[in-house]
Amino acid sequence: MKKESTFPLIAKTISGLEDALVLELEALGATGAMKLNRAVSFTGDTEMMYKANYACRTALRILKPLFHFEILEQKDLYEKIYEFPWEDYLDAEHSLAIDAVISYTVFTNSQFVAQKSKDAIVDRLRDKLGTRPSVDLEHPDLKVNVHLFKDACTVALDSSGQSLHRRGYRKSTGPAPINEVLAAGLIKLSGWDANTPLFDPMCGSGTLLIEAAMLAKNMPAGYFREEWGFMKWRDFDADLWEKVRADANALTTALKVKIHGSDRAERAIESARENLRFTNLYEDITLEVKSFEDSQPPFEKGFIISNPPYDERLEIEDSLAFYKMIGDTMKRKFAGYTAWMISSDLESVKFIGLRPSRRIPVFNGPLECRFLKFDLFAGRKGYQDVID
Repeated sequence: MKKESTFPLIAKTISGLEDALVLELEALGATGAMKLNRAVSFTGDTEMMYKANYACRTALRILKPLFHFEILEQKDLYEKIYEFPWEDYLDAEHSLAIDAVISYTVFTNSQFVAQKSKDAIVDRLRDKLGTRPSVDLEHPDLKVNVHLFKDACTVALDSSGQSLHRRGYRKSTGPAPINEVLAAGLIKLSGWDANTPLFDPMCGSGTLLIEAAMLAKNMPAGYFREEWGFMKWRDFDADLWEKVRADANALTTALKVKIHGSDRAERAIESARENLRFTNLYEDITLEVKSFEDSQPPFEKGFIISNPPYDERLEIEDSLAFYKMIGDTMKRKFAGYTAWMISSDLESVKFIGLRPSRRIPVFNGPLECRFLKFDLFAGRKGYQDVID
């Protein structure tokens, strides 16, 4: 696997977080960052690729494109992938996995595309080396991404391995916990300055709290993670990787902002406490078992960022009453706060009874959501029915 000074890279993300990812990559030193659909293309060297994997909060994967080709008929997929010199990247002692993504192509099944791509690679290696590599879907030595859009195919190496949302700190979870990348993205989209006290009144196992604390401490997103895909590549530079980690870790600071979380479920708070103990943030973030309607503002003024347990996450008997309670509680108790909430229940969320000053479309897995901002003024100002 030959080294290049700089090369194209693609960072995958969640729909709605592309702008935040552009800013992150540029801050790390990426050049030519360009927003795509659920992705950002950019240019960098090996060090930049390592940095993006270790420090980016809003990236799901960092891909290194190898080659592109046009597909006019189905047989082109196998033939073009077979022609590539895969023997420069792996041999029979290594394992392989294929991840295929397709849109508007002559193929209708991504699993079929992955299978044909795998066949082309292993056939090439068998013909060149006399033996073929094994397939390992969980921990492959080389993970290949095949992306088909219309008649254009891009074949890339997945430098991340497992998705980067798997930070390594979440040792205990509750029902349907929020994706770590989405949590980090919401915090960035909210404009939280990491100096204003932060409260999550429906914190679950604490993902939003931990992501906020890591951001405020300038702690790299991958600090608690142990494995990346590029570590198994032939050209892995262990010394450069240690330098990237050491340089990023040296920028970590003490937490100077107050962060508080609560949840009505004692089991959720126990999960949050376990995760905080693992991250050594237990002394920095306060937790309590309390429902939102019974809670008192933990700070005179501050930010609320929360992922309410809407129906897809927990059984709620009356979602309309639930959202009305959220609105009533914010009106009565949290004047002076700025509140942000994400929900996919676009009808029930209107019963909050407050007009959002911003609505940002984002996706939570397959669910189309809105990330809503509420400016909680004292008195009646701004307390109007929600108009979508």
